Amino acid sequence: MRAVISRVASASVSVDGETVSTIGPGLLVLLGVTADDGDREIELTARKIADLRVFEDESVTERGGEILLVSQFTLYGDIRKGRRPSWSHAAPGPVAEPVYEAVARRLESAHGLVVKTGVFGAMMAVESVNDGPFTLWWEC
Repeated sequence: MRAVISRVASASVSVDGETVSTIGPGLLVLLGVTADDGDREIELTARKIADLRVFEDESVTERGGEILLVSQFTLYGDIRKGRRPSWSHAAPGPVAEPVYEAVARRLESAHGLVVKTGVFGAMMAVESVNDGPFTLWWEC
């Protein structure tokens, strides 16, 4: 599992010109899933996102911020060879979607966070106002 985690003043996701999710101060998390990801990776990733101290030595949980979680299989795009990315390491949709949803549920249930999501598999327009900018990369 890979995540790009950005501290944001605000972020939103639109599909077909319609806003489907929006958050105020918090974290925008772009999440990529492999076919090997399971309960261990779900727990580790949710805990890492919830506990990162990126707000003046506070976590998003302590700050009471929100999470916008967006599925992004392209985080597993391999561009080492040729001119076209290979997606062979990204989990197919039917495998990735339940894992993505489990991360959102884990952030809500175990960490008490407000989690908004994109639309899995849709072509989305993601907007963010980065705070810092402050962006980190996580892999487990």
